[in-house]
Amino acid sequence: MLQLYNSLTRKNEPFEPINPPHVSLYTCGPTVYDYPHIGHGRKYVMDDILKRTLTAFGYEVKHVQNITDVGHLVSDADEGEDKLEKGAKREKKTVWQVAKYYEDEFNKDMKKLNILPPDYQPRATEHIQEQINIIHKLFEKGYAYDTPEAVYFDVTKFNKYSELFGQSLEDKQIASREKVKTGEHKKHSADFALWFKRVGRFSDHTMHWESPWGDGFPGWHIECSAMSMKYLGETIDIHTGGIDHLSIHHPNEIAQSEGATGKQFVRFWMHYNFLTVDRTKMSKSLGNFYRIQDVEQKGFDPLDLRYFYLTANYRTQQNFTWVALESAKSARNKLMNIINQLRSGGIYDAKNKSAMNRATTNFKRTILSPEKLQKTKSFQEKFSQAIENDLNTPEALAVVWGAVKSNIPSEDKYDLLMSFDEILGLRLSDSRQQTAEKTVIPHEIQSLLDQRAQLRKEKKFNEADQIRKQIEDKGYIIEDMSTGQKVRAIKSLDSLMP
Repeated sequence: MLQLYNSLTRKNEPFEPINPPHVSLYTCGPTVYDYPHIGHGRKYVMDDILKRTLTAFGYEVKHVQNITDVGHLVSDADEGEDKLEKGAKREKKTVWQVAKYYEDEFNKDMKKLNILPPDYQPRATEHIQEQINIIHKLFEKGYAYDTPEAVYFDVTKFNKYSELFGQSLEDKQIASREKVKTGEHKKHSADFALWFKRVGRFSDHTMHWESPWGDGFPGWHIECSAMSMKYLGETIDIHTGGIDHLSIHHPNEIAQSEGATGKQFVRFWMHYNFLTVDRTKMSKSLGNFYRIQDVEQKGFDPLDLRYFYLTANYRTQQNFTWVALESAKSARNKLMNIINQLRSGGIYDAKNKSAMNRATTNFKRTILSPEKLQKTKSFQEKFSQAIENDLNTPEALAVVWGAVKSNIPSEDKYDLLMSFDEILGLRLSDSRQQTAEKTVIPHEIQSLLDQRAQLRKEKKFNEADQIRKQIEDKGYIIEDMSTGQKVRAIKSLDSLMP
């Protein structure tokens, strides 16, 4: 059974959805004012591993990932200016142009990382009324109060607030930056904004809407409650996010959601730890702030980065270095080459001496001995056990390499690795991502190829097959294409092992 670490209870728990086989999944999406960096990439890859795992276990996943395009201030605790407004000033564009551009760039990067798209990707600006409706309910139930600059949530009225994620209210005061001078009418420093009014520091805010409390815009936290409830219902199975949301954003989501509905908001909370660079926090000022494009510009495939993410447990801090990424690239390339080798063994028909399409070929599979059959099942079980244990991807990768080194037949090994990749998402079977080095054909082999081509032209197929055998004995494999012969070197699996 799938076991997941629940941040709310601070322990591993068996996962059972509210309404099996359906699973409601909400994952915190991007604030679209800049490009995603490699730390963001880790979070979204692990969201994808979770989703793929749930699907592989037979669940029907309904996945919502929001787009924050208004209301997220520079500080999560209601301090500073709106990140979208800041981005617009930086680039001398409108906030709408900035939001659209970076939303598109985000989705492009997610595709490069082979992340499955969500079922819904709602924007905060398109759900203003839903947010206003929740604020109305909070007023009715005594949780919200109005001030000259904003509408706030009164955290002292929500009894559970002081216990969420193992933090006291005093801890949350520190997290909320008690010295913040704005919001002078707050009753408690941990109170958070539900609606900002277009006055004072926000008098020139570009994005604004009418509300019962005045012209303004929603606070950051309320959007997630509004959109998750609209698409997934008042209680959802799983909510994910970065560990940085443990102190402010997610407690605020719980408080406003449960305050409005009186029901449990989320059953399982999952949080991903930070990615550091050379043991330090990523920072533009330190010159160690890397985007997905930066990785590509250094000659890496984003899937190398995906492999790198899988080498660490999502709840542990992971340290990025270019050396570590190079190791991940090497391992993924070796795995790709092994897959190509196994695939070649699968599509080559020994009797007819011709290459055939794997999808239309009936494999002449080796009948597995009881020992090899048990070994195949053992790898399947070990992989499942690793993933079932709170998405233990490092252990899952170890199982992958164990299967590669095993003596089970090539056809079964290929299928086994492909089944693993349905969860790992490394796109091992995608020919567009093949990384095998371009084959340099020696003069001797080219001469034999020319002879074989002439023999086939003369319909001397037996003699042509003898030439093929000579070429294979010299370490090359031929595939007959409509455009001619394709040849490449056969690499031994031993030479590809890490």
